[in-house]
Amino acid sequence: MNVAKKIIKNHLVSGSVEVGSEIALKIDQTLTQDATGTMAYLQFEAMNVLQVKTELSVSYVDHNTLQSGFENADDHKFLQTIADKYGIIFSPAGNGICHQVHLERFGIPGKTLIGSDSHTPTGGGIGMLAFGAGGLDVACAMAGQPFYITMPKIVKVNLLGKLRDWVSAKDIILELLRLESVKGGRGKIYEFTGEGVKTLSVPERATITNMGTELGATTTIFPSDEITKDFLKRQNREKDWLEIVADKDATYDGEITIDLSTLEPLIAMPHMPDNVKKVKELKGMPVDQVCIGSCTNSSYTDMMLVAEVLKDKKINKNVSMTISPGSRQVFSMLASSGKLFDIINAGARVLECACGPCIGMGQAPKTKAITLRTFNRNFEGRSGTKDAQVYLCSPEVAVATALTGEITDPTSLFGIKPKIELPEHFYINDDLFQKPSKECEVVRGPNIKPLPKFEPLQESILADIVLKVGDNISTDHILPAGAKILPLRSNLPAISEYTFGAIDKNFVARAKSVKNGIIVGAENYGQGSSREHAALAPRYLGIKFVIAKSFARIHLANLINFGIIPLTFDNPCDYELIKLADKIEFKDVKNVIKNNKNLVIKINDRPIKLNYCFTDRQKEILFAGGLLNWIKEAK
Repeated sequence: MNVAKKIIKNHLVSGSVEVGSEIALKIDQTLTQDATGTMAYLQFEAMNVLQVKTELSVSYVDHNTLQSGFENADDHKFLQTIADKYGIIFSPAGNGICHQVHLERFGIPGKTLIGSDSHTPTGGGIGMLAFGAGGLDVACAMAGQPFYITMPKIVKVNLLGKLRDWVSAKDIILELLRLESVKGGRGKIYEFTGEGVKTLSVPERATITNMGTELGATTTIFPSDEITKDFLKRQNREKDWLEIVADKDATYDGEITIDLSTLEPLIAMPHMPDNVKKVKELKGMPVDQVCIGSCTNSSYTDMMLVAEVLKDKKINKNVSMTISPGSRQVFSMLASSGKLFDIINAGARVLECACGPCIGMGQAPKTKAITLRTFNRNFEGRSGTKDAQVYLCSPEVAVATALTGEITDPTSLFGIKPKIELPEHFYINDDLFQKPSKECEVVRGPNIKPLPKFEPLQESILADIVLKVGDNISTDHILPAGAKILPLRSNLPAISEYTFGAIDKNFVARAKSVKNGIIVGAENYGQGSSREHAALAPRYLGIKFVIAKSFARIHLANLINFGIIPLTFDNPCDYELIKLADKIEFKDVKNVIKNNKNLVIKINDRPIKLNYCFTDRQKEILFAGGLLNWIKEAK
């Protein structure tokens, strides 16, 4: 067997490992972050479970750390006290970004992990089977329920050779995105194999698995080998190591080969991570801002390389440069080594150990800025400035560009690349992790509102088309992040007012003006973040159906979890026939879905066939009006 299938079989609760069938997996670990965690824990509370039932659950504060009002601080106190009460480890603001910290201190090869953040597959860098999921799925896992997915294809990514100087792990994942696109990974697990794997450290592997999310993949994973063991030993966690490698005769459902020795520095152009070109093709383009960090590229080795390059140099006067270390461990080691001085002395601005600019939380660039970021997403407006042009690149390209003031291929600027070795022993200080006492009273601020109640599915529904959008609509389009909106994550009535605001400012009013609403999308609807608010807010506004050409995995699951029925066009060309304000009647829809009958609607007397593919469990969830209703009914 291959690595992914070994872990799946070891955690299989029900179902068959045949591609396309629904499987249920036992979940060992969960993580949440503060942008999604408050809602997840409100949902967990609603299940009336006394304690979490996972081996380990961790609540991180790393997204909403800009405290310009009381809301974020109130949420953090809620998260701290609910973690204390229910048996969850709490990682406060300043301790680091969830994926970087979890990799350092908690991730264990061979274990399953789900997190209410789409970049949870970072854990695949040490051989975990890690999935991004909606907060409600994470709450269910904490309550002891399995995690349901459709058994994906497992695609072998055969890495040959070795990277050349100034070419990095970021270039490997950008090359895979160039080959596969942001929707090419739907229904797939990418498993990395080949001689090239042995040349990549755990931080490099984690960069790749982190950004594998942008492929639309179910997850991404590396073997757990001697390199994994070495990393865990340096973290004083050698006891957590378990060897998990593919059998010599392991089979896969597909194969991609990448020769690392042929790669050049790459860059993703606005506004999509798969819009990839060679850096040298953009040579000379002036740049206004460079941001290095995020959960993709904020490791010890990334930061030390940047510091080494900046030593005794000055950042170009026309560039604003920021550095965000991924964890308190990384930040502390930068400081104790003296390398932080080199970063500061070069003119960089050092930010806290948090997501920061990646989630639009500060450092919005100027009007029409060109900004290079070592992040994982460059969706339009995500930076906080709608007309900014955001490019994604490696720390190597970013630091070279910061020095010259224009997009620069580091292979043309520098000589031999400094070799950054992992420290013999990472600095270990777990004092900020708060272990639960299980005796605390939960503190709720005024911004934390009760969960809404949704009605069960009606037999027949007359609904209006209230929005029609194009390809690759992301959850950032549906419900943006940023310093203005993120603090409202625990206040559904308030945050719903921003739904689709970046696309159509009249959407909310239009949705409220009808009894039942329909959204029509094209390809890859709902890509990007796992934020379940992108399903929860539309449902709150009365959306009952989303009809699209295709859906991204996590958002599809979130729609079902909140009782919105996702449908696809049998003939994609029928997308063109539907217009804003059209009315559609869904006759006997519950009976149709229950008995797998053809679902046909009419637009101007023209029949349009719509497809659906729900398991019996998913049908019951939709009929109940959502997953929480279904769970309560089951009890």
